[in-house]
Amino acid sequence: MKPDDRIEKTLLSNGVRILSQRMPHVQSVSMGVWVNIGSRDETDAENGLSHFIEHMMFKGTQKRSAFEIAKAFDAIGGYTNAFTSMENTCYHAKVMANHLETMSEILTDIFLNSLFDEAEIEKERPVIFQEIGMLEDTPDEYVHQLAARSFWGDNPLGRSILGTHDNILQFDSKTIRSFFERLYQPNRIVVTAVGNIEHDRLVDLARPAFEAIQSGNPIPARGIPQGHFNVGIHPKDLEQVHICLNTRGLSTTDPRRFVSSLMNTILGGNMSSRLFQQIREQRGLAYSVYSFVSSFVETGMSGAYAGVDPDNAFETVELILNTLQSLKDSPVTEDELHHAKEFTKGNLLMASESNENQMARLAQGEFHFERYTPLQEILDGIDGVTPADIQVLAEEMFLKNQMTLTLHGPVTETSQFEQLMMA
Repeated sequence: MKPDDRIEKTLLSNGVRILSQRMPHVQSVSMGVWVNIGSRDETDAENGLSHFIEHMMFKGTQKRSAFEIAKAFDAIGGYTNAFTSMENTCYHAKVMANHLETMSEILTDIFLNSLFDEAEIEKERPVIFQEIGMLEDTPDEYVHQLAARSFWGDNPLGRSILGTHDNILQFDSKTIRSFFERLYQPNRIVVTAVGNIEHDRLVDLARPAFEAIQSGNPIPARGIPQGHFNVGIHPKDLEQVHICLNTRGLSTTDPRRFVSSLMNTILGGNMSSRLFQQIREQRGLAYSVYSFVSSFVETGMSGAYAGVDPDNAFETVELILNTLQSLKDSPVTEDELHHAKEFTKGNLLMASESNENQMARLAQGEFHFERYTPLQEILDGIDGVTPADIQVLAEEMFLKNQMTLTLHGPVTETSQFEQLMMA
């Protein structure tokens, strides 16, 4: 198997990059138009604009109405969607290979010719308000937003991708179009497609429209934030207390990213992990408990989450801290590390069989490394991690005076938690 041999790249004269990976054994094609712009690139007043633009891209072009866009994809048995992250925005679709030309034409049309019509903007505002409300009504997700705000402070990483009610009320067609034209520049755009395709055919379809995009003024550099360390409570009448403990993490390109990934798996990344076994299986304190890693271009954040009965909140935080300390006190066993490696490699290899996942990997590799990282290179990086590597990284990252503890639910007193964090 030599999947990397089928990866090709074309750089257009204005800086737009087109990448493809041929998977001749599948009948479909996944395509994405990616922009290396996200909510990190917004000012306070612009917070929510990237996400708003993502919604408006499907609300009509000079050629198609919103209904006609939806109908066009339905008519070829495909689907389309989009998402906004802190650093990227993606407009993607998947169809059978014989409909590549139609998919490419529709994605190009919505990306380059959206009208941002005022009437459609007014109709979309309440939709986004509902999306914000849905997040705030989902405490196991909302606690992560609260935790990010505590950890990153005023930096854009601490704001919601969805924006604020006040900002969304102010956005109009002129504001949206100005942001789009200023930041959606050709050197920030990557088109990726994976499936039963020929690269030259993809380039022929994309080049005429994407090569016409004009460059603008330089985009300001992203600010590098410093973490804030505190205990924050957000009282609400809920059945559970939702706990989020955060500490510094690694950037997306840090050479120790494989160490961080395996440490996260051992800590709380699967059902045999330390947190899952100790907090759920052995003590029955939580239904949902896990650890996570959030990596960005030059920084990152790691943490752990648990949702528990209010009477068990203190014990659960203590158990999380003790579990972090255990990674510092002694190396993980060879057996534990071996299982984490096999779990990680298995997930990676299974994901590589999906042309949607590979389409995303092409774009992320281009944004972060300006090249595709072969699977074997990643597998070798995973295999090279030692127990000592994990212990050293744990000692660097898991410092009590450099952690943020966020509690969301029926809790009003912080003193015992503050004492625990300082102990």
